[in-house]
Amino acid sequence: MLDWLQPGITLAACENASPLERIDTRLLLMHGLGLTRTQLITQSELVLDAGQLAIVQDMLSRRIKGEPIAYIVREREFFGLKFLVTPAVLIPRPDTELLVDLALQYAPANSRLLDMGTGSGAIAVAIAHQRPDLKVSALDVSPAALAVAQENASRHLSAAKVKFYCSNWYASLADQQFQTIVSNPPYIVENDAHLQQGDLRFEPVDALTDHADGLSAYRQIIGEAHLHLLADGWILLEHGYDQAEAVRDLLIKANFTHVQSWRDLAGIERVSGGKRQIQT
Repeated sequence: MLDWLQPGITLAACENASPLERIDTRLLLMHGLGLTRTQLITQSELVLDAGQLAIVQDMLSRRIKGEPIAYIVREREFFGLKFLVTPAVLIPRPDTELLVDLALQYAPANSRLLDMGTGSGAIAVAIAHQRPDLKVSALDVSPAALAVAQENASRHLSAAKVKFYCSNWYASLADQQFQTIVSNPPYIVENDAHLQQGDLRFEPVDALTDHADGLSAYRQIIGEAHLHLLADGWILLEHGYDQAEAVRDLLIKANFTHVQSWRDLAGIERVSGGKRQIQT
C-alpha cells in the first residue's frame, strides 16, 4: 500500500503526492481512470472511489518498481500508430522509425518485403500501413510475440496485409524470395550492464541480446540473405550505436554493394544496409 494514497484523496492530491515524474503520473491516471488530459485538469478535485483507488494504486506501484509505462498501459505509439505491447515483445522506440523510413524509400512498388524478428509487428505493420502496394511478410521465433504482432496488424490494416511466420530466422521460409529485407535483431552484447538497467530489465532478454558478441544474428541474416533476397534487392539492418562498422564489414564480405550507414535524429549510425549484387 502506498501510504499517501488513502481513501478520500483527490486527483490533484494524488498527482502532487506521487514520487514519480509528473508526466508519468498523469499518463497513468489518464489511462487507469479513462480520462483525457483536459478532464484530468477540470476534474482535479474528484475524490477517488474504492475501485479507482485500487486501479491507481496498482499502476503507480508497478511504475515505482520500475516497470515500463508501455507495459502498464499496454500501448506505445510508433510511426503515428498505437501498438499493443506486452512483456512478450520489445517496446517500440523512436530510433527504429529510421528503419521504416528507409524501407519505404528503398522498397520498389508492388514488391515483397520481409521483416525478420518482428516482435510487436511495429515495423511490418507501419510499412504495410504506409505502403499498401507492398506484400509484407514478418517472422519471429516467439509464438507469444507473433500473437501480439497479429493483433497489431488487425488493429491497423483493413485485411490480412501482413503474412506472419513462426520461424527461427529463414528456417520456415523454404525458397521464398523478397525484394527488401529489414530487421532489428538482438544486438546487445552478452552480460552488458545495460541489460540490468531501466526498461531493459523488464523486456524479453532473448529479443535484446544474442547471448554472444552482439553480431551473431547479423552473421546469419546476412550470410543466408542470398537465398531469399532477389538480385538488386536491399537489406536494411538496425544495430547498436557502435556496431555500424562491423555490420558494414559483414555486408561487404557477403558481396553486397552500395554498403552504407544512416544516422538517426541523434546523429548516431543506427541502420546499415546494402544492395545484393546482380550476378553476371
